Amino acid sequence: MDALQTRLLNAALPGIAFDGWDMQVIRAAAVSLDLPKEEADRAFPGGAFQALNVWVDGTNAQLRETLANDYNFESMKIRERIATGVMVRLRAQQLHREAVRKGLALYQLPWNAPDGLKHLYATVDIIWRAAGDTSTDWNFYSKRTLLAKVYSSTLLYWLNDDSPNQSDTEAFLHRRIEDVMQIQKFKGKLTQWRQKAAI
Repeated sequence: MDALQTRLLNAALPGIAFDGWDMQVIRAAAVSLDLPKEEADRAFPGGAFQALNVWVDGTNAQLRETLANDYNFESMKIRERIATGVMVRLRAQQLHREAVRKGLALYQLPWNAPDGLKHLYATVDIIWRAAGDTSTDWNFYSKRTLLAKVYSSTLLYWLNDDSPNQSDTEAFLHRRIEDVMQIQKFKGKLTQWRQKAAI
């Protein structure tokens, strides 16, 4: 995200919350910055959907930097590391929940779904890497798939959470992580039982 894109997005986000991801909103943001409205088209030649993708890329870059510089995960259990990563991501967007909601609506369109999945993967990969994951086998993919499901359900809950500091969302997230941990424990025991039965 270059400097012009950053300026335009910051100026446009309040309008996007009301009118959605639309180039007219971004052009109006350019005018509000005393720039020719054509600067919006120059910054985002791919239109408003490109602007959305650039914004999500920027929030993921911010997430990576914040987790690397502001948190010490070594003293945390793995589930605490994951929960911290998810909540950092959500709280960073608290002032722009409506822009997130309208962005999700765009990503749900079939022709935009690949971009939505790409960004979801990037988010969970950043969180897992910050948590210290070094797996390279099938666990690498299974961990990201599980976290993608947890993150997606928590994101939808967060969109309608008006509790102080999103405490209800955090409690929901911890329940979802605990559910996943119990499922993984059950799968581990089932594998052990099958191995014993085969002997």
